[in-house]
Amino acid sequence: MASARRGLQAAFLLITVVGVFAVRANAEAWCPFGGVEAFYTYWSEGNLTCSLAVSNFYILAAVLGMTLLLRRAFCGYVCPIGTISDWVRRAARRAGVPEVQPPPWADRALGGVKYAVLAAIVYFTWRAGELLFRAWCPAYALISRHGADIAWYAYAVAGAILVASLFTALPFCRWFCPLAAALNPFSRFGFARVKRDPSGCAGCRVCARECPMAIPVDALAEVTAARCVACLSCVDACPRGGSGALSWGPPAWLDSRWPRTALVAVVLACIAGAVAAASWRPMPSFVKVHGEPPGRVAALDLRVRELTCRGRANLLVWFLQRDDVGKPLRFFRLEAWPGPGAARARIVYDPAETDEESLKRAITEPYFQAQGDTVAARWYPSPFRIEGYDPLALP
Repeated sequence: MASARRGLQAAFLLITVVGVFAVRANAEAWCPFGGVEAFYTYWSEGNLTCSLAVSNFYILAAVLGMTLLLRRAFCGYVCPIGTISDWVRRAARRAGVPEVQPPPWADRALGGVKYAVLAAIVYFTWRAGELLFRAWCPAYALISRHGADIAWYAYAVAGAILVASLFTALPFCRWFCPLAAALNPFSRFGFARVKRDPSGCAGCRVCARECPMAIPVDALAEVTAARCVACLSCVDACPRGGSGALSWGPPAWLDSRWPRTALVAVVLACIAGAVAAASWRPMPSFVKVHGEPPGRVAALDLRVRELTCRGRANLLVWFLQRDDVGKPLRFFRLEAWPGPGAARARIVYDPAETDEESLKRAITEPYFQAQGDTVAARWYPSPFRIEGYDPLALP
């Protein structure tokens, strides 16, 4: 099982590195923790923080499903930080670096830190509407392409994790990771688990010593701890594993075992399902409704340049609400997929009130705002351009 796990870890790490640095994809759009950060804003306002996408929700749903089946297998097989930390400790162990384990009381106290980190991130992200803690994120230090938006302290946090990993297995995953805090309530009810047969157990404690999450496997009939990452290192290390002293599968009352390949298959199926769902049903990451819908509506689908983030989508709403190109719209619904290049936008409107040409002009023409009580009259040039539409072309 160890070789299959290492192979899966290497494959997902390679996909991440190639996607970020070769394909130059937005890896943040596939971070499951992005779904945790964005959930409240999307549910309450219909839009997402810049750099996130609806794919964050798909991958989060896949990881939650994986967790309900396999416990925190995402941490042990997919997460790049977990992979790098695991490899560093493995290399240090081969080099003879001794392992340092805190006493149980300290382990429990440290284990509570990740819940405080999760609460702080979710609260301040909701208040600010921005990913304030991204600058501290060790994963962002890996996937940011090291541009101007990466802070030095992200590297400091990543470096601290690497140094700690020399002496302790998966320290970030055990004590500080906010995604681990979000997954633990689901992992607690994970279906699959390691099972120990006391009649075949030699009492050697090898399984407990091999567990990277410091779970006392030798003292349990079934490992139901939320922090279990399903690495199965305990099962691989058991000297009596062939006799069934330790096994993996559904709860003991089902009296069944699962092949190790089932774990790999479930991990791959969950990740592939998230990618397929995001491709087949790309929900908009920005939705804004203005007014009450009439009995009859029409829709205009556009490709809009410079529609790059939530801020620009709100600016597009402002241009649609202008009153200097035709009469103001009493109703419209804007669905947008902000991003680089030509972003997709869909405008649902009242055809009795306006037409496609007027909507395109509202988006692309400079906006003249008349003088008011608190603002001076001025022109606002539009940053938007619609593919295939030339506002200067003669009708």
